Amino acid sequence: MKTVAIIPARGGSKGIPRKNLLPFNGKPLISWNIEAALQAKLVDAVVVSTDDREIAKVSVAAGAVVVMRPDDISTDIASSEDALIHTLKNLGAQPDLTVFLQCTSPLTQSDDIDHCIQKLIDSNADSAFTATESHRFLWKNCDAATGVNHSGTERKRRQDLEPEYAENGAVYVMRTKEFMRARHRFFGKTVISEMPASRTWEIDTPEDIVVAESLSKLWKKRHALPETIEAVVFDFDGVMTDNAVFISEDGKESVRCNRSDGWGIARLHDAGIRMAVMSTEENPVVLARCRKLKLECFHQLGNSKIERFNQWCNEHNLNKAAVVYVGNDANDIECLTESGAGIVPADAHASAKRVADMELTATGGHGAVRELCDMILERIQNT
Repeated sequence: MKTVAIIPARGGSKGIPRKNLLPFNGKPLISWNIEAALQAKLVDAVVVSTDDREIAKVSVAAGAVVVMRPDDISTDIASSEDALIHTLKNLGAQPDLTVFLQCTSPLTQSDDIDHCIQKLIDSNADSAFTATESHRFLWKNCDAATGVNHSGTERKRRQDLEPEYAENGAVYVMRTKEFMRARHRFFGKTVISEMPASRTWEIDTPEDIVVAESLSKLWKKRHALPETIEAVVFDFDGVMTDNAVFISEDGKESVRCNRSDGWGIARLHDAGIRMAVMSTEENPVVLARCRKLKLECFHQLGNSKIERFNQWCNEHNLNKAAVVYVGNDANDIECLTESGAGIVPADAHASAKRVADMELTATGGHGAVRELCDMILERIQNT
């Protein structure tokens, strides 16, 4: 069974101009849905439907295939179904299942997509969508309020109410042949795939972005480290030191760093975790320290840190989703966002903190590395 995920993303937007390209936790908004779909186990291909060349360029860079959409179905009144049908007609062989994802739900995870697909298959359903359980009391008519899902004269406790579900706009799954006939996302037997409220937030206003980023950071802190950890990459200055590196007159190494960092790194060596340091620092103390800790060392990188990071992962056949990166400054942002878990010390620059998956309680050179090593060792022991 072949499954294709389609993400409609036109260039125009009344609520927030250029919304699909707005920065969200360090990446364009559309990139989050593309990455989630690419990581979903039950999705075979990811396609973006757009009328905008810049969105197309960003989408291809994120790993999606692009189908350019004509102007007549890129207006404010054009439906998402119009974009889906046009895309499917231009794919050649049609998939068995079509997954419709919306850029306005950047908190969607690959598991949410897989769960919705699996729910449709297991239920032998025709269409499925994600929703969140709701216990809200709904009213209508402000001037003469009337209860919608309750009676004002018979107020039941929340736990006594029959569960209701609020569509959250994140994931829709349809059997393609039937969808092309129905021309609507809901048809035949329709089932609901529950999604947690912590990942349910749609971007319609600038305020929504602030809320969604806060929810994202809260979720990331709880699930920061990957389930499988293949490697750890450290920045040097500000991570292994406290932003002050010194060389004595006789050329011997002299750095301000926490001695317990070495113990933690040695235990990661014992656990078979590959490690490297990638730094823009030109001081030879970086190389000396790495030799002492038996770490691969890449320094004097200038502006090429992300290129070296990607090359290193490819050279060692590492899955970037299983690589932890620890950085503290603006020049670490690309590596922090490309890695499976971007970690920063407590005294990291604000720009790095904004994109990080987790902020440590310790500062650089004062226990940050040891704190992370202990967390990774605990994760390894629990898996």
